[in-house]
Amino acid sequence: MRRYDSPSLIAEVASADGSGKVITNRGLRHLALKVADVARASDFYQRVFGMKLVWQPDADNAYLSSGCDNLALHRGTVGDRGAQALDHLGFIAATIAEVESGYAWAQANGLAIVNPLKHHRDGSVSFYLNDPDGNVIQLLYEPSISPLNLVRERG
Repeated sequence: MRRYDSPSLIAEVASADGSGKVITNRGLRHLALKVADVARASDFYQRVFGMKLVWQPDADNAYLSSGCDNLALHRGTVGDRGAQALDHLGFIAATIAEVESGYAWAQANGLAIVNPLKHHRDGSVSFYLNDPDGNVIQLLYEPSISPLNLVRERG
């Protein structure tokens, strides 16, 4: 597996048809989840990951942000977790120490750990936990993207 150090290399690889053209984007910055209880899920993501409530138009919908990422929570029927198409979602940590500290915090706060802390052969470090609706969340240090300086553009 090849590591890519710059967005220009990523765009070059993404243009496998040779045209050099790809859909212009700023990265995967939005995720929408169906949850059984919007208030409970909103509280979880705010308390555990420090996300901020940006907008809640009604009791069935909430929109949270980390500053550069957006999470939409929509009340809906939460399906069979075994048949779920989404394997997991992830939060990137800046350092290995942040992942290790996050793991200790999750354990101390009684969160449901799905897979324990692991140092992977590629240099990444992660663990997995569940949110209140059973969605699997990975906290990950990934050597090629964790060091990137992601800042919110002001406009």
